[in-house]
Amino acid sequence: MRSDATPVISQRLPMHNTSAPTEQLKIVIVGHVDHGKSTFVGRLFHDTGSLPEGKLEQLQKIAERRGVPFEWANLMDALQSERDQNITIDTAQIWFRTPKRQYVIIDAPGHKEFLKNMITGAANAEAALLLIDANEGVQENSRRHGYLLNLLGIRQIAVLVNKMDLEGYSEEKFNAIEGEYRAWLKSIGVTPKVFIPIAAKHGDNIASRSAQMPWYSGATVLETLDQFNVTDLPLHQPLRFPIQDVYRFDERRILAGRVEAGRIRVGDRLVFSPTNKTSTVKTIERWNSPATDSASAGESIGVTLTEQIFVERGAVAALETDPPHELNRFKARLFWLGRQPLRTGRPYKLKLATQEAECFVESIDKVIDASTLGTVERPAAERVVGRHEVGELVLRTKRPIAFDAHSDIVVTGRFVVVDGLEVSGGGIVVDDNYPRRSGVGAAKSQNIFWSEAKITPQQRADRNGHRGRVLWLTGLSGSGKSTLATELERELFTQGKHAYVLDGDNVRHGLCKDLGFSPADRAENIRRVGEVARLMAEAGIICITAFVSPYRADRDLVRGLMKPGEFMEIFVDAPLEVCEQRDPKGLYAKARANEIPDFTGVSAPYETPLNPEVVLKTAELNVQESISKILELLHMQDDDAPIFI
Repeated sequence: MRSDATPVISQRLPMHNTSAPTEQLKIVIVGHVDHGKSTFVGRLFHDTGSLPEGKLEQLQKIAERRGVPFEWANLMDALQSERDQNITIDTAQIWFRTPKRQYVIIDAPGHKEFLKNMITGAANAEAALLLIDANEGVQENSRRHGYLLNLLGIRQIAVLVNKMDLEGYSEEKFNAIEGEYRAWLKSIGVTPKVFIPIAAKHGDNIASRSAQMPWYSGATVLETLDQFNVTDLPLHQPLRFPIQDVYRFDERRILAGRVEAGRIRVGDRLVFSPTNKTSTVKTIERWNSPATDSASAGESIGVTLTEQIFVERGAVAALETDPPHELNRFKARLFWLGRQPLRTGRPYKLKLATQEAECFVESIDKVIDASTLGTVERPAAERVVGRHEVGELVLRTKRPIAFDAHSDIVVTGRFVVVDGLEVSGGGIVVDDNYPRRSGVGAAKSQNIFWSEAKITPQQRADRNGHRGRVLWLTGLSGSGKSTLATELERELFTQGKHAYVLDGDNVRHGLCKDLGFSPADRAENIRRVGEVARLMAEAGIICITAFVSPYRADRDLVRGLMKPGEFMEIFVDAPLEVCEQRDPKGLYAKARANEIPDFTGVSAPYETPLNPEVVLKTAELNVQESISKILELLHMQDDDAPIFI
């Protein structure tokens, strides 16, 4: 057994920049705190000849001047806070080369406090090196890291059993750790490529085989890395082009982003999800390069369109014939790292590709301990996803987003969740037979155009004495929506205004008679009503709607259909107990008797408006007082463009 006093630094590969490899592989290095990741990376950097000339001598002199032993980990000490705490707290990227290819190392932290950084580090990796301390053995974080790598879809994994020198280079110790951890990985469906015994401090089995472990005849770390495959770019998958930004040059609007999957060509007809706006690719632009007729996965480009439609950051471009899902609800498997448990009903921010949307957990179906794979048993009413646990759950976003199942397209099937200002979880979209706009529906005829009337909105307003608007009454069943809507219609009619009520029950007799009351059907019901209300407002009518419309995202979707100031959300706010006492249709009694499933307020949620134009507390106000508040809004709203003129 060699002395630990002086590190051996003679073993290194000769590197020649004259024939630099062009192939590149991204790898992530993970492991429990103090299992030797930074030491390993420093040694790897030296042994591949990737250390800048004179850098080693400089670090040795610094250590000597400080009166401390030289440590390979010093190469990774880029942050002062890391030196202060003696633990890695950020995700760093460094590069080294072998004769075969260039590598990008994504160094992911292992300390529990900084596990969330690993999501960012591992998310872009194509392979992983997972370190385990031979002296400490398999730890909880070792198992969690394995689970998370599996969750992120990283299948090329080598396990490095480090600090073998502290165990006298014992073959028995190595075999015991390999047996335990291999069995664990197998239980989650992971088959590592190889287990390698190493001593990073001395370079054993990193660039060359160790004389201290003659019993090991497998590949070294560098040989193993060179045996990993560069992940094929998803060239043959459907086009996914998330928009990162929109630039204006001269008269052109250039939509910039990275092609994440598939190919894009000049002349392609694109649909931009989730707004469903369409246009045709006019040009494909590249920075400091000539324009070309096509681009493929992995390329960062800009495109211009033949029709100037409004597109902003977060939109996902796809071919009309093969769009992503466009929903505000999906199933997910999520690894939670937040300081506070993940709870249902609480607002979070979801980031998927370049999209950001407010979201909440609709239901938590199962909670798994990532270190044991056991189910965490909690009463349904108290079910949360705790720190370092995995939740199988349903997420609902405030507005529809574009996504794919992770098993279909990785980049649009993976997301992170932000709690406050911190990335607190990462997960994947689980396949659930989501509805998708069909190719026939998506590729609408290019001979269909929006018909512009010869009568302007101002001319209609001048003739009618008022502008077209949508007054959207929302609230629980029994809150008084229909009563207020019909009374408001009568009052406006008496004043000579053009008004009409779209009632929730009435539209289900015709326009929406094919829909039920599932979340998806409720969303479609509101979408259809919103489109009709938009046309009525376009015709100069004051359209009054009376719908429970329980989900904010659905109401916001309708608001988004309208012109600014055209939509007014009126929250008919009555406590549940008051609504149940009224129960004009006897619905609450049936819901309590389990005769009506998915009944809002009893067995289905109602999301109160966040910023309605008017709140009517109908338990305190009578009908006339409520109508007066709405009429006051109509007279005062938008001094530059009053409703009544």
